[in-house]
Amino acid sequence: MAITPDAAFETLMNGVTSWDLPSEPVPSELLLIGEAAFPVMVNDKGQVLIAASSYGQGRLVIVSHEGYLLHAGLAPFLLNAVRWLCPTPGAPSAVHPSLACLVNILQGSGVDAQIGPKPPEKPLGVYCTDAYNDTLTEKLVKFVKCGGGLLIGGQAWYWASQHGRDKVLSSFPGNQVTSVAGVYFTDIYGNKDRFKISKKVPKIPLYVRCWEELRLDQQQLLDGISELDIKTGGVPSQLLVHGALAFPLGLNASFSCFLAAARYGRGRVVLAAHEALLCASKMEPFLLNAVRWLSRGQTGKVGVNKSLKDLCSLLLNHGLESSLESHLTSDLCVYCCSAYSDQEAKRLQEFVAEGGGLLIGGQSWWWASQNPGCSALAGFPGNVILNSLGLSILPQTLSPGRFPVLPTKRRSYHFRKALSEFQAMLDHKGGNLEKNCLARLGVDAAGFLKIPAQGIPAYTSLHRLLRKMLRQSGLPAVSKKNPVACDSCEAVMLCLATELAHSGTDCSQLTQGVATSTCSSNLCPSEHPITVEISGTNPGKSDAWMSTGLYLLEGQSAEVSLSEGAISAGLKVQVGCHTDDLSGARKLSRAPVVTHQCCMDRTQRSVSCLWGGLLYIIVPKGSQLGPVSVSIRRAVRAPYYKLGKTSQEEWRSCVQENMGPWGELATENIILTVPTASLRTLKDPEPLLQLWDRMMQAIARLAAQPFPFLQPERIVADVQISAGWMHSGYPIMCHLESVQELINVTSITNKGLWGPIHELGHNQQQGGWEFPPHTTEATCNLWSVYVHETVLGIPRAQAHSALKPVEREKRIKEHLQKGAPLCNWHVWTALETYLQLQETFGWEPFTQLFADYQTLSGLPEDNASKMNLWAKKFSEAVQKNLAPFFEAWGWPIQKEVADSLAHLPCWLDHPLRVYMSTQE
Repeated sequence: MAITPDAAFETLMNGVTSWDLPSEPVPSELLLIGEAAFPVMVNDKGQVLIAASSYGQGRLVIVSHEGYLLHAGLAPFLLNAVRWLCPTPGAPSAVHPSLACLVNILQGSGVDAQIGPKPPEKPLGVYCTDAYNDTLTEKLVKFVKCGGGLLIGGQAWYWASQHGRDKVLSSFPGNQVTSVAGVYFTDIYGNKDRFKISKKVPKIPLYVRCWEELRLDQQQLLDGISELDIKTGGVPSQLLVHGALAFPLGLNASFSCFLAAARYGRGRVVLAAHEALLCASKMEPFLLNAVRWLSRGQTGKVGVNKSLKDLCSLLLNHGLESSLESHLTSDLCVYCCSAYSDQEAKRLQEFVAEGGGLLIGGQSWWWASQNPGCSALAGFPGNVILNSLGLSILPQTLSPGRFPVLPTKRRSYHFRKALSEFQAMLDHKGGNLEKNCLARLGVDAAGFLKIPAQGIPAYTSLHRLLRKMLRQSGLPAVSKKNPVACDSCEAVMLCLATELAHSGTDCSQLTQGVATSTCSSNLCPSEHPITVEISGTNPGKSDAWMSTGLYLLEGQSAEVSLSEGAISAGLKVQVGCHTDDLSGARKLSRAPVVTHQCCMDRTQRSVSCLWGGLLYIIVPKGSQLGPVSVSIRRAVRAPYYKLGKTSQEEWRSCVQENMGPWGELATENIILTVPTASLRTLKDPEPLLQLWDRMMQAIARLAAQPFPFLQPERIVADVQISAGWMHSGYPIMCHLESVQELINVTSITNKGLWGPIHELGHNQQQGGWEFPPHTTEATCNLWSVYVHETVLGIPRAQAHSALKPVEREKRIKEHLQKGAPLCNWHVWTALETYLQLQETFGWEPFTQLFADYQTLSGLPEDNASKMNLWAKKFSEAVQKNLAPFFEAWGWPIQKEVADSLAHLPCWLDHPLRVYMSTQE
């Protein structure tokens, strides 16, 4: 029965050239939230009046007034609908007595139709009924689920006038049936002035007004609660509230959500951003409210997954019938579980759709960290369950704390509502979003666009809307000279454009009329494949970037091809090297995310990135693939120099040609990525890279690491980075202003380059001998001192002004005058301790200890124990009792450690003695 919405729409509209509607009936707008639901008839106001969907093995067509089912002018459509709905061609259709006239319409078109007061036991054909009979609910749901076709029509506005607007979604008889397939009758009048025949599945409206019932739900869930304390021992994720019937419950001041709920079908779901929130005693009032709301007032059994034992105890203590369960069972009213398994995803979704309550919690940031290059919105088990219910768990974290329950207006923030306001702002039709909402909208929109959307109108409709918004407003011009605020409309547009491109939108649709800021306009991508050979072997401890020497232009797509034998190796293609995510920056000089990765799990793949970038093949750690040939079409060559392989003539030729805007200088141990404009001033890179290799050899020697490096370090220049003037990592990131410092041999040999070596030192730090935060910015400088003195011949006092003798002496005195408190021992003061050791005992003990630590197991994790271990091992390495020296610096040396070193000769003349005697 599986069929795409496009194909189903084509079948339903076959031969329908106009909508011949009766003038008297006043329809209700239909609300579509299900992943299988799609519009069929939409008026000029964007209201859905006819929709179709599926549930289980069956199908539904929902019409917004039963009068439409009795109108002969709609016979072509009704005939198509019955044929599409019918699971067995030629099977008879049954019609509820309330729609007796429909029998004549169907029979007149050659359909075997007859009156039937209830759906047939065997779901072989179609059943037609109005939406007002609440005695057939269970029979109709079962009929559809088992494969039957249901044609149902009605309006809910009159029912709402009799029973209340706040009860339509949950209690209107038709919604008891159609909601399981994600379609609801609303009490909103449908405009019937103008209709047109659409050539493809129409868009689902962005925002449907149904807040009243949800507001009452929100009040019930937060009843008696003024503050939510989520300091429960875990780091929560942020939540994405994107379904039309989903709503936030817990928000911080920036509108980041940590508790949310939703209606779906006849059931309900409550989501917590960490499973610990479901077991914490401080969350007890909320959890009790949640279980009562989820049970919809019914006195049923609550099943609690065995992973949440404390929750079961809490519920039992309050007299709620609860039991520990290993999985979902059919006798439950509410089921509580964590979000780390999707084995029962379909069962859970049907459980909620048919009236069950689901209490679920979990974070996705850990999963995202363990699955680089994979979308948590698509692959995280909790999101496999939750996406279709209108809620998702983002990989971004949220700082736990105590948060007041926001006033009603502020806690009504909703992604769709905010996006509707944003659209109005862009169209200059009013619209009002505070800056916190704008910043939040960018995060939410980026997350929403990562949900797999292909073939799902509930998502693709929003994609179509966003593409239209971008085409109409154009991409914002952003640069260092023209930065944009992170909480501005321009910043939101940058996020939307990036994620739309990543989700499959043709980049050329987003860049029409936009002049590129980094590429020469006369660069032409190669239509012929360029084949490059990269190493598929990676002995390193992390994934490695393999440069291709090619560049993908802005707004372009490249075709990447691999051999059949390489597609199972876990290779990825990466566009761009500027990997810093600037989402947390106050101002943006570029889009927050300008790189993109995709898995090469097939022999050919189209890759794109809206902002362009150098092309890399990412080889997973431990790969033994050997040489790999990669063919890439529609890319341009970029300057690339490899020490020992590229001739001077080849280099001169490539930098003179019109090439990509970024290039690379590479050795086996370091790769520098800088603008092509800077490379053109470099006539011969060989002396520079030979110097860099000598510096890298020194770094490896001090760190007791193999040389050449198992994989080269990388330094990448960028117009804006996420932290500091430079920062460590893979790659090390620096500002464009640092480029000359990296590539000017004269400058390096005369002045040194403290910053880059400092960051390379960070990359050598190991947790076993690091004492954060004290030594975080201290021990990395050992490499700066070592490289400057042993390779560049620049003494430490000249390498950095902070190491001038007068400055060092001043810091020592200040530290001792304060009583040598450990809280004061950091950065240069902490470095001084290590420098005094080095100046007495040389570099060898450091190299020896760095080597020893690589083989030690069971290393302590707390600072005090780690400091004692270092003091003991350094003393043993130099055969001196250094305990008094470390104690003088304020280290918490334990008595047993001091006693174990007592047999060694004491370091009586250590450098602090002179200062200590002066104080005495």
